[in-house]
Amino acid sequence: MTPRHQRDLSRRKMLFALGGAAVAVPAIAAVAPYALADTTDASTKAAAGSLPLTIVNNSGSFDSASVHVYVVGNQDGQQVRVTQDGTLAPISLADNGADGFTDYALTLSGSGETQLSLPHMSGRIYVSLGEKLKFKAVADGDGNAALQYPAGWVTSDPNYAVLHDCAEFTYNSAGMFCNTTMVDMFSVPMSIRLNGDKEQTTGTVRDGGRAAAFAAVKGIEDFAPLVVDDVRIIAPGHGLDAGLFAKDYFAPYIDEVWSTYTGKDLTVTTNAGAFTGRVRADKFTFDGPAAVSFSKPSTRDVLFCDGNLAAPNDGTTGPVAAVLGAGFNRSTLLSNPAQPTTSAADFYRTDLTNHYAKAVHAATEDGKAYGFAFDDVADFASYIQDTAPTAIRLTLTAF
Repeated sequence: MTPRHQRDLSRRKMLFALGGAAVAVPAIAAVAPYALADTTDASTKAAAGSLPLTIVNNSGSFDSASVHVYVVGNQDGQQVRVTQDGTLAPISLADNGADGFTDYALTLSGSGETQLSLPHMSGRIYVSLGEKLKFKAVADGDGNAALQYPAGWVTSDPNYAVLHDCAEFTYNSAGMFCNTTMVDMFSVPMSIRLNGDKEQTTGTVRDGGRAAAFAAVKGIEDFAPLVVDDVRIIAPGHGLDAGLFAKDYFAPYIDEVWSTYTGKDLTVTTNAGAFTGRVRADKFTFDGPAAVSFSKPSTRDVLFCDGNLAAPNDGTTGPVAAVLGAGFNRSTLLSNPAQPTTSAADFYRTDLTNHYAKAVHAATEDGKAYGFAFDDVADFASYIQDTAPTAIRLTLTAF
């Protein structure tokens, strides 16, 4: 399978403060996991109808009555939710109750396995443990009903104290494209099993992995403030915006990359071909299939894979930006002048690195996780897809 960083398709970027804005339109609706997928043969393998969705509560610490599930997202530009019987309902301002919030929670059966049905849509499957989530229906800038999503990295968010997490998906006629995301935060261990042309599983946290990730992040002075009790670890980009993480953390590494490649070449290989770059006039300029260049990024640009490392859907600048973003987060740009680095043994080996991404990768059985937006470079993200899906299973695993 062609590595996703080499595909000339736009990349998913769950990088918006969904719950912190006045109206949080889900980024997944516009740039969903489907944007990562290679669907060139989708016309010959079309998924049909609703997909069986099984929710499995193996958390061990919470019975099914204490686990609340929400399936929310977009269909054809309209924000929607899935009801208990598997139908789609539009988000409505009238859904807000007396407390000012909706109650879209789906009920789990006492057996530990709950059978649901997933219609065509792009969205998220949220789970909360112990308490229900507070989703608020609001009017967006065009007057349409929209949802304010939870933002576990914003202290003023009504869901800040609630133990919750989510998985992301797009399910349509081309198939199912899904992932367990840690781009915003890591809280609830969960895995996805997708059946179709083959059986695939991703996101499984190893025994003790959650506690190990919390301890690893807490043990790094610069990252320790990102740990919120035993509730979640906030991704460093959101931590930076909240004043919990240094705005110049990556500056020494960024400066060294700029200095190093002023005097020698960096090669980045994508499906468009090999790009050869050097820093000229303070811009990293690449020649090859097309001329692309990047101004020096900030720490925030690196963590969010945005700003001066934004990846347009142009087949040239975008893929090169993705590889650079991965190289900065994994701290491989100085050790390897031919990118992308494809061996996990070479990732995160310097003291100055994305220790959050390092910790969440170490927590999973297969070493795959979505610790930052370009973590799918060289296929290290907890992402799976199938163009002929027959069932999907989301399992909450033991703490």
